[in-house]
Amino acid sequence: MKEIRLHGRGGQGVVKASQIIVKAAVAEQKQGQFIPFFGVERKGSPVFGYLRISDEPIRRKMQVYEPDILMILDDSLTALPSTYEGLKEGGTVIMNTVKPSKELEIPPQAGRIALVDATGISEEFLGRNISNTAMLGAFAKITGLVDKEILFREIEASFGEENRKAAETAYDKTKSVEV
Repeated sequence: MKEIRLHGRGGQGVVKASQIIVKAAVAEQKQGQFIPFFGVERKGSPVFGYLRISDEPIRRKMQVYEPDILMILDDSLTALPSTYEGLKEGGTVIMNTVKPSKELEIPPQAGRIALVDATGISEEFLGRNISNTAMLGAFAKITGLVDKEILFREIEASFGEENRKAAETAYDKTKSVEV
């Protein structure tokens, strides 16, 4: 089982992104679970989501405290101590940013870092900063946990062709950087 924690801001689509990942996992005959966490439900407030993907039934029904993967939809959240909290040794960080990795204070236990300008991609294709579908493209490329074509199909079914294009572009533009 892989445990994933998503960090974003209200309005960036953390909940919908997680739902689409679960749909894609289930379409592949895998198990998927998403648990949203809302604090103050305002646009721009920090929002978290907890996601699990497994080939076996998922029995845990709680928050993810030690994620294998962190998806960070807004790089300003790296200033919060809770963002990197609990990341497993060798874990993966997938981040929406244009900053170089040296400026992101990524913890030493991160084994893999992937960066993509999901904001720029979403503004190009959607005309506004809703980075979730672009981040899904990065997720597919870096983790391999869901089949990219199934994921892209789910994105298009939920949000339309432009969102699919944003995800495909992010898939192509996501870069792994040295730790």
